[in-house]
Amino acid sequence: MALSQPLAGAPALSRARRWALLFTVAAGLLLVTLDNSVLYTALPTLTGELSASAGQALWIINAYPLVMAGLLLGAGTLGDRIGHRRMFLIGLVVFGVASLAAAFADSAAQLIAARALLAVGAAAMMPATLALIGLSFHEERERNIAIAIWGSVAIVGAALGPIIGGWLLQHFWWGSVFLINVPVAVVAFVATLLLAPEGQRDTSRPWDLVSSLLALTALSGLVLAIKSLIATPPSYALGAGALLLAVTSGAAFARRQQQLPYPLLDFAIFRNPAFLAGTLSAVFTLFAMAGLQLVTTQRFQLVAGFTPLQAGLLVSVAALGSLPSALLGGSILHRVGLRPLICGGLATGALGVGLVAFGFPHGLGWVIAGMAITGFGMGSAISVASTAILNNVPTHRAGMASSVEEVSYEFGGLLAVAMLGSLSAAMYSVFLPVSADMPALAREGFTQALHAARESGQGDWFALAAAAYDRGYQSVLLVITAVLALGATILAHLLRGRAGSREGAADRVK
Repeated sequence: MALSQPLAGAPALSRARRWALLFTVAAGLLLVTLDNSVLYTALPTLTGELSASAGQALWIINAYPLVMAGLLLGAGTLGDRIGHRRMFLIGLVVFGVASLAAAFADSAAQLIAARALLAVGAAAMMPATLALIGLSFHEERERNIAIAIWGSVAIVGAALGPIIGGWLLQHFWWGSVFLINVPVAVVAFVATLLLAPEGQRDTSRPWDLVSSLLALTALSGLVLAIKSLIATPPSYALGAGALLLAVTSGAAFARRQQQLPYPLLDFAIFRNPAFLAGTLSAVFTLFAMAGLQLVTTQRFQLVAGFTPLQAGLLVSVAALGSLPSALLGGSILHRVGLRPLICGGLATGALGVGLVAFGFPHGLGWVIAGMAITGFGMGSAISVASTAILNNVPTHRAGMASSVEEVSYEFGGLLAVAMLGSLSAAMYSVFLPVSADMPALAREGFTQALHAARESGQGDWFALAAAAYDRGYQSVLLVITAVLALGATILAHLLRGRAGSREGAADRVK
């Protein structure tokens, strides 16, 4: 929920207790964001250890943001009804249990199910973290600082995820990337019991489970449709069926929101250009960051022979590069407005990804520079996307706007994995030349080509397979570049004359 005002009925806490609680909920948020990115470096290892297919590998990543995005809209409302303290505690318990299940999974299917359960816990925690800040911080300046710290944790989590995943894989077995969540969840649970205020419950607000399930079904259908149509070979029948499911579920969701006295989503809020711009900025930003991190960690581990830790350190440059511009963007927003920061950030990101695309064959320095430039651009867009979303709705829609913000970020990452993961595999097949001595297994994917090379030795065919994978990697990066450039163009048009000035940052819906 948004926090323009402190929550009604919230008890006053001591300064020490307030800040201790902030770091407690930040630990919960860190768990949520870490699990979005920690598997980027771990995926090649997981795929090998669990004998996962290319499709299963994508669902190991996608199950988490998919379920979370589907449940987030309703999670905030449920927290209002049963209490945000209780919601946060429930989320921690579910997250801890799911982490244990994921750590000791025996198959790819079990891991996918555990990742879905992790998302249930994350969806319960995410809105509650902001709500507990609102219950604890009553003074405006102090509350703004607390929210800024809260937002920075998400960026830090995205940066640390690949590094922590890589380090754990280098020293322990793959289950450790999930097992590390458990002690953090236990400590946060105990601290929340001791520190968090109870707050008031609004039992008059209904929780609509049907709407949440319809949203989840629509997103699942969309992801399955994308994956099926881009796959090699494409499954047109399955893709068409999944797309039909997504459309019908989405339409049913929209129709239901119009009939509910307390809808999870009022589509009228998207009529505000600044709000819509903030939402689209969040989608474009996470699409680029998640996609870039995913395909780059894969490429440098599989082709360049990087360890998971080395690959994690490489992609973390983008997330770390976003911190300076995120802080700068927030501080100058009132002077320059939304348009230069959002559109300029996306355009800079496009430049950075393009540099990686054309520079990686010429040395690692080009990749690092491109990653840093991409991160700097994305940080600028991220820093003001939340402001654009939360400042451009009426007060009574603040909670809804916050849910939209969180869903937008998850949806962007979800699209990136679904589209770019499948596209990378498809491009490998497209660029793979006909070679008489190439094993049939090598044509199924580059991971399979590596297995074949280990068993039968690397012939001339392996160089052709590696070159095909690199061309596919470059193609995916160029797609990300084009999407960011398109996003900058669309948002520049959307914000023209409306949010390019100082007043544009607070152009509220009346």
